[in-house]
Amino acid sequence: MALLMAVPSAPSAHEIPNSVTILAFVKPEARRLRLLLRVPLGAMRDLDFPLRDDVHLDIPRADSLILEGARLWLADHIDVYEDGRALGDERLVTVRVSLPSDRSFVSYATALTNVESPPLPAEVDIPWQQAAADVLFEYDITSPTARFAIEPRLARLGVRTSTVLRFVPLTGPERAFQYVGDPGLVRLDPSWYQAALRFVRAGFAHILSGFDHLLFLLCLVIPVRRLRPLVAIVTAFTVAHSITLMASALGLAPGALWFPPLIETLIALSIVYMAFENIVGARLEHRWTFAFVFGLVHGFGFSFALRESMQFAGSHLVSALLAFNVGVELGQLLVVALAVPALALLFRYVVRPRPGMILLSALVAHSAWHWMTERGATLRDYRFQWPAFDLALLAGVLRGVMLLLIIGLAARIVYVLARWAAPAAEWQGGEVVRWRGKDPAIGPETPR
Repeated sequence: MALLMAVPSAPSAHEIPNSVTILAFVKPEARRLRLLLRVPLGAMRDLDFPLRDDVHLDIPRADSLILEGARLWLADHIDVYEDGRALGDERLVTVRVSLPSDRSFVSYATALTNVESPPLPAEVDIPWQQAAADVLFEYDITSPTARFAIEPRLARLGVRTSTVLRFVPLTGPERAFQYVGDPGLVRLDPSWYQAALRFVRAGFAHILSGFDHLLFLLCLVIPVRRLRPLVAIVTAFTVAHSITLMASALGLAPGALWFPPLIETLIALSIVYMAFENIVGARLEHRWTFAFVFGLVHGFGFSFALRESMQFAGSHLVSALLAFNVGVELGQLLVVALAVPALALLFRYVVRPRPGMILLSALVAHSAWHWMTERGATLRDYRFQWPAFDLALLAGVLRGVMLLLIIGLAARIVYVLARWAAPAAEWQGGEVVRWRGKDPAIGPETPR
């Protein structure tokens, strides 16, 4: 067995390629919709393509197998929709082998001309692993101005499958999509409510899958388990991250390579700081300030996840931004709604509030500290360069000043809300022990 394992083996036709790039065009025309695909021939596995001298593809004899591979690996894994209705069976019009140096897929017109042109001469030498298969599908449609959608499931073609999909509408500019893996249902020209629904789901999923954001929220609510101060603190965090999220999506954030790792490091730092503040004794009257400042940082972090998804918003940029914010806020409300009663039960039946708060905060600080050091090490690999003093820098400074004015106005609004909430609490040893003023729930001057 050791000798057998030591003998090198030649690559087989059944191996999964590590990286596969697919190029695609979708074009509605009169009563038909055309789908053009370019797929590496090596991604169509389980097919023994005819070869010359065991290396080069035998082009005349390969067409029938490429047709079979197109049906097996492509047609059965692509669904196309017109106004929400699944289109009928596709027609596989033609296939063609292309050279790896062929550049016809730079535009729809040249790609269509190439796939409809005569096949390559039989004497052309192409290693079969380097050849590309150009495939043309057609679907019957009722109107070329309808809203089309496509659901490709082609990630199985490789370990990492990247797709560049371009939609060429009957009128208007071409729209490009670039994604990795299976993107789900891609609406090629979404309405505003379709884009909004997609981004509400994306925002909700992002906040629930972002472990660092969840820990920051937990640090905010651990010492505050009353509705009134929570409103001010969570609102400060919400307003702040909404501002920087939208500013980054609109191009007001720095575009340097060092900026994302800097933000990731600051997010970890924000968790460490809030956890240590809980340990030493948090004070409610200042907590909204830290929630607002760190919310600005977390907003940039949200925007990094949003950038890759903005291509699916179509022409509804503002709707997508607002919808993503709504999804994030719904996720935050769910986390707070679950965390507050859970902490109340924990501190009532398991451990006393003060030791429990210290223990939980220490565990959070431990995880965040490792994140901060790891991300800081990554940040040190980037070199910061001072920008050139030109008109582009002046325009960036003006955009930054505009953003600072917006942040200042939002901070003032949150300050008014915090003044309404913070004076109602008296703190001792990091715990709210007495509420002052007239509170309909507990009355004036009533201890907890």
